Amino acid sequence: MKLTKQSDDFPQWYQDIVKEADLAEPSFARGTMVIKPYGYEIWERIQRHLDDRIKETGHKNLYFPMFIPSKLLDKEASHIEGFSPEVAVVTHAGGNKLEEPLVVRPTSEAIIWGTYAKWVQSYRDLPLLYNQWANVVRWEMRPRLFLRTTEFLWQEGHTAHQTAKEAREETLRMLEVYRETAEQLLGIPVIAGRKSESERFPGADETYTIEALMRDGKALQAGTSHDLGQNFAKAYNVTFLDPDGKETHAYATSWGVSTRIIGGLIMTHGDDQGLRLPPSVAPYQAVIIPIVGDDTQGAVAKEATKLRDQLAEEGIRVFLDDDDQSRPGFKFNKWEARGVPIRIELGPKDLEAKSVTLARRDQDKKTTAKLSEVVKTVTKMLDDVQSSLLKDATAFRDEHTHQPKDYESMAKLLSDQAGLVKTYWCGEEACEQKVKQETKATIRCLTLEPVKNPGKCLVCGKVGKEQSYWAKAY
Repeated sequence: MKLTKQSDDFPQWYQDIVKEADLAEPSFARGTMVIKPYGYEIWERIQRHLDDRIKETGHKNLYFPMFIPSKLLDKEASHIEGFSPEVAVVTHAGGNKLEEPLVVRPTSEAIIWGTYAKWVQSYRDLPLLYNQWANVVRWEMRPRLFLRTTEFLWQEGHTAHQTAKEAREETLRMLEVYRETAEQLLGIPVIAGRKSESERFPGADETYTIEALMRDGKALQAGTSHDLGQNFAKAYNVTFLDPDGKETHAYATSWGVSTRIIGGLIMTHGDDQGLRLPPSVAPYQAVIIPIVGDDTQGAVAKEATKLRDQLAEEGIRVFLDDDDQSRPGFKFNKWEARGVPIRIELGPKDLEAKSVTLARRDQDKKTTAKLSEVVKTVTKMLDDVQSSLLKDATAFRDEHTHQPKDYESMAKLLSDQAGLVKTYWCGEEACEQKVKQETKATIRCLTLEPVKNPGKCLVCGKVGKEQSYWAKAY
């Protein structure tokens, strides 16, 4: 299959990559997907890293049911209002109509805070620091594999605290975990910030986000952390006696990262040949391709097997592609599409020279290494590929971040999908909506740092109290 070029049709390029790299495919129900083994292993590596980081910050895993009584969800008005277009409801089961409909989990605040009401009586019961790995159902109107699917996988943390300060510290702590995961594990440079009021999670006092820029100039929300204040505690009557014996409501947070980050990984690093995977999450970090003739097959195969075993002993995830039904050129294309960081070519001439040919997926060039030094060379090269992908993506993001001087330039950049646009903003929703209506772009985030020297809002000319990043988004 020949891949569509990014410059010709980015959405089609994306679909081609997902198919050709054997990551996922649509399933029978509209908007659902089968995550195939190669794609699921990428998710598993993200999951393991995040799970370790979540536990390092003092949280424990648990699990709540996916079916939520509708009356439980109805208790939090702004929450259900925010999700109502996406909620799936079960009305019949066992051949009968249910007395009370069950909502299929769009997120778990309702059922968790309904349960926390039974678990919390005293300040000594706090904090509750819990996380769950689960599936979620949201009825998407325009599904796209990984990016927006009716069902997806994620982790969702839900914590309860004694004070507002503790809750705010928690949201920022987890935001930093997400930033570190995106940048250090996945090589995706992100901007950490706050959402504007209109873009906040339903029921949140404050939503924090990490925003990434894709190769087509659109932004992707890659993870969010919400300070829920006392809103859910009040809705579900989660109260405790503080050290002075006074009854008060707990403070809440929630935070999550989903399989959509795999879509971000594809669109951050991919090129016209396919995926470019960071070694940290690549199912195979290196692939060995023997290049043989009838008279050299045995010798090459023997050395290739020996090399595979040496790399594997050092903890390198390596695959020996010794399929004798496919030509080397076909294998090169296959593993390029799948984004394997390093390709090792071994043929008769290499054997004579006691060397191998190495091709880095992140660069369009080949090098050679002595057979005796392959393990050492590949180990160093993997570190270089990991840092190179982040550096390349950061350079792209910075080159496509603009600071226009007037509204006309701002609107044109956003309409043309030219990347991120950084401006001062007065904080008025009217200005935010004007930009959205005229360009289809939104405020992706506001900077975390307070603005010390306010500028001018390019939309209305008033004092810019906030610094904001705008873009069209997925």
